[in-house]
Amino acid sequence: MAGASGWIAQRLGVDFTDAGLLELALTHRSHGSANYERLEYLGDAVLSFVVAELLFRRFPGASEGELSRYRASLVSGESLAAIAAGLGLGGQLRLGEGELKSGGHRRATILADALEAVFGAIYLDRGLEAARAAAERLFGDALAALPQAAALKDPKTRLQEWLQGRGYALPAYTVLEVSGEPHEQHFRVRCEVADVGLSAEAEGSSRRRAEQEAAQRILENPALESAT
Repeated sequence: MAGASGWIAQRLGVDFTDAGLLELALTHRSHGSANYERLEYLGDAVLSFVVAELLFRRFPGASEGELSRYRASLVSGESLAAIAAGLGLGGQLRLGEGELKSGGHRRATILADALEAVFGAIYLDRGLEAARAAAERLFGDALAALPQAAALKDPKTRLQEWLQGRGYALPAYTVLEVSGEPHEQHFRVRCEVADVGLSAEAEGSSRRRAEQEAAQRILENPALESAT
């Protein structure tokens, strides 16, 4: 894994003493029983802590809820997958033949999980300080670009709060269609806000994403404000 060691030294500034630990962090379960799942578990906790600490120091006036929303936005699966893709982590993964042929090195869930595993390996190999330094290097630009905490609320939460603040009933979400293979499903849903006579449909790779997109379309509908 000399290539992987050089990659992580260049990208995250970490020199591993135990190359086998890094190899394990980059091994998907499709490759064998010795894989990154336990390191992923540890790395999830490590990342959550070091990012929480970075945010605590950077935003001394933020409330607990605001800090939690900031952290959730930075360490979400989507965010970690995008960061991992930007690092070129997919090219370092050890995948089984089937997973490799199906494009597993580009799959968001695998990229996010592997990045967490890498942080678990960094913590075990070099300690918390190294994990903290790697996180600062990795999340520096994202920290600087964070918007106001209220803007980080997801569309479903914002729509719910908007309706509750005006005494309206909560929206209803209905799954209209589920298509695709079990491991790669596609959802089409409808969000209906009966009290203001609005509805919207949206699609996504998960029910949650489709519902969030549908809620966003309701929020962006000019008729929503005129309904008050």
